[in-house]
Amino acid sequence: MQAYIIRRLLAMIPTLLFASLIVFITVRLIPGDIIDLMLSSNDIGADKKSRAQLEAALGLDQPMVSQYFRWLGAIVLEGSLGKSLWQNTSVMQEVLHRLPITFELGIMALVVALLVGIPIGVYSAVRQDTVGDYVTRSFAILALALPGFWVGTLVMVFPSIWWGWSPEVKYIPFTQDPLRNLAQMAIPALILGKAFSAVVMRLTRTMMLEVMRQDYIRTALAKGLATRTTILRHALRNALIPVVTLVGLQAPVLVGGAVIMEQIFVIPGMGLLLLEAVSTRDYPIITGVFLIVGVAVVVINLLVDLSYGLLDPKVRYR
Repeated sequence: MQAYIIRRLLAMIPTLLFASLIVFITVRLIPGDIIDLMLSSNDIGADKKSRAQLEAALGLDQPMVSQYFRWLGAIVLEGSLGKSLWQNTSVMQEVLHRLPITFELGIMALVVALLVGIPIGVYSAVRQDTVGDYVTRSFAILALALPGFWVGTLVMVFPSIWWGWSPEVKYIPFTQDPLRNLAQMAIPALILGKAFSAVVMRLTRTMMLEVMRQDYIRTALAKGLATRTTILRHALRNALIPVVTLVGLQAPVLVGGAVIMEQIFVIPGMGLLLLEAVSTRDYPIITGVFLIVGVAVVVINLLVDLSYGLLDPKVRYR
């Protein structure tokens, strides 16, 4: 396994290099120019400087290739993602400050999805074509059909109109008050995990139906092994392998959904930071956030691959 992990870690290098190049070029193709925004702003006195002076001060007067290799060199040699073009603050510090908030929201949404999706999927498979099966499948379709941003907007608006209550809009750090922090993050996590739980439920049901038709399951039941033990210890364990794969594939989707939830519920995570950076064309922050997200996705998929050995002893890493 050690050799397998080393090979996977080495394979991450060209993947991240290619991803960084795509992101670096793409963010500069966003319509609008940061120099125009600065020249039109009176807050920083940019109107007193010419365009050429601003471009030279920000390092944007050099060719894009030179800018990329300078940015990449700072990451490799100094571990720096650069500085914000507007605030002149460290992008790394900004990202590390907001990363735990987005990480907490994503983990809570993932926990909600798994706690809801897997048990319902197992129940739906065991009770195939019963009333409970039809109800759970209808729930999955409804959860997929309702957009998260629409549900989040309803939660923010209608309770305040009907009952004079709305979710907390001032962020409470976990270190300051853990219970209030979890209560504040619970609603966006439930909404974010809603659609994912439906996908998990449908895949779990499909895989459980397939596994339960296998000969070894019929043999275990024929020999008198308890139905609960057969389902939970043998069938479910094999059915979870595609579900675990789905978790790795859904990691970017959860991050993308977190951007919307953080905007609606005013949660100062990386999603809100990214939206602010896009609106101001702050290129170092945009590229830094996407690079960190890319690293997180690659690492999550590596952990998913390693988890196969825990679920299926037949899996061998070479």
